[in-house]
Amino acid sequence: MSQKFSSNAKITIKAEREVAYESPDHLMPWGTRTDNSRNLRFNHKLYWLFPHDHIALLDLGCSGGGFVKSLLDDGHLAVGLEGSDFSKKRRRAEWATIPDFLFTCDVTRNFDVLLQNGSKSERMQFDVVTAWEVMEHIKTADLRKLAENVKKHLKPSGLWIMSVSPNEEVINGVALHQTVQSREWWIDMFAKLGLTHVEEFNHYFNTQYVRGPKYEGPGSFHLILSTNPSKAPKIPARGLSVSSRLYDWWLGSRMQKTLRRLVVGEL
Repeated sequence: MSQKFSSNAKITIKAEREVAYESPDHLMPWGTRTDNSRNLRFNHKLYWLFPHDHIALLDLGCSGGGFVKSLLDDGHLAVGLEGSDFSKKRRRAEWATIPDFLFTCDVTRNFDVLLQNGSKSERMQFDVVTAWEVMEHIKTADLRKLAENVKKHLKPSGLWIMSVSPNEEVINGVALHQTVQSREWWIDMFAKLGLTHVEEFNHYFNTQYVRGPKYEGPGSFHLILSTNPSKAPKIPARGLSVSSRLYDWWLGSRMQKTLRRLVVGEL
């Protein structure tokens, strides 16, 4: 379905539950208090992968909305969903700058992201859905419903890209990570839900994600899922060149971070 976002269009959310009231991350906000991640190198790789005029992206667990804003700033369409209303209530980070593109929603309950043009309203379809350090926060019993929600919003050629932590995280006695499993477990679980991990895309992104071992996600790994790998986008040669891969290695490396700290005085 082709969807156009005009100046008269409006994005709305129809959600069974507007906040993930039972989630430890809402009851004791932690990452949602401070996180506002973005990585422009990841954005550029997305644009090469989907070389049409604009991509449409849905970010689950958007926290401060920095990643969503970076896409909007480049002229693309992005929507962020966050389970906690901590940042919304405080107008933290990009909730103060792009409130029409950030929403609260319990993604483990039924929801629809809708595009309204006048009296017409239709469910949005996205080229990419992302979830950075989100999946481990979801109860195992709720993963099926989350996957169903993603699949109904994902184009046939779309990708679901995520970083997942296999580590326990207990803050002030509260276990924030509710599904702690190996990479192999996650791949098998998603396969049973009709989502196939395509490792070639992991090779293409080559450590350059919004979150991950290089970027505030120690020990995490990445999955790139497709409902139909034969319809997934073709990997462009541009992202596989020697110079591109060397640049990927350099960005976010310990050496690059040390040099930046010495020269600029920040990470």
